[in-house]
Amino acid sequence: MMAERYSGPHSPMAQEPGKMPPGQIPPVSPRPGGRASRAGRAGWLALAAVPFLLTAFFQAPVILASHLAAAACLIAASGLTREGIRAAEGYEARAVARRPAFPRKILGAVLAGFGLALGAYDPAASLFNPMLFAGLGILLHLAAFGADPLRDKGTEGIDSFQRDRVARIVTGAEGYLHSMSEAIDRTGDARLGRRVTAFQATARDMAARIEADPRDLAAARKYLGVYLMGARDATARFADLWQQSHDPAARTAWEQLLTDLETGFARQSQALLSNSRTDMDIEIDVLRDRLRRDGVGI
Repeated sequence: MMAERYSGPHSPMAQEPGKMPPGQIPPVSPRPGGRASRAGRAGWLALAAVPFLLTAFFQAPVILASHLAAAACLIAASGLTREGIRAAEGYEARAVARRPAFPRKILGAVLAGFGLALGAYDPAASLFNPMLFAGLGILLHLAAFGADPLRDKGTEGIDSFQRDRVARIVTGAEGYLHSMSEAIDRTGDARLGRRVTAFQATARDMAARIEADPRDLAAARKYLGVYLMGARDATARFADLWQQSHDPAARTAWEQLLTDLETGFARQSQALLSNSRTDMDIEIDVLRDRLRRDGVGI
């Protein structure tokens, strides 16, 4: 019986690798959370602060202060860079996205360079070495992590009001999906985690379609708002109950809820795709009629 609950059309273990279930819509684009984040690499910047912390207290007061300040700058640069990478990954994964409001990676590069300059500072020597280290630090940081996106993308032909609505709805949906992952991770059950991941893929596919064609926002707003909020709340309650009692009835009810939601999301995504095709066919027919009236047949 347990195996049957994982053999539905949207189960990650239902099909052979590389094959899609019949009638299922292939994902439009990868979404945040679909692959390992590169943000963990920014932690190496914090490790660069360790030598300054270890040697600071064996130096003169001026060097001690500069080494401690250098360590603080490198640790802050690590945190900013990590957040900047996550923001950039979200930007890359979306068809329509606004640039990050705050250029975290660029500021992280500046802080890293400034930290290295402080670490190389010697009041008895010239400022050439600190300036050299600052420049190298900034260049190496940008080479390793890149710069923040500086332009909006996919917004051509979309008025700012509609664009902001889409961005707000999709960002809210991502928040609900992220909260579901956090809640189910508390159970420590990998199969439950995979079940949530399968549902997230279906919901993110709809979000990607809305980003690609904001005209469909009204039809999908309830799914990406009310329904995802309900899924988040139900998952949080189930995770708490599962940790306490491992109640199989609660697990069955929660899995059935996700299955029902998946079916609804997949059906609505298919409807959005069909509407887009219908709109295209209508536009082609109108164009053909116009060309015929102008004496050009196609």
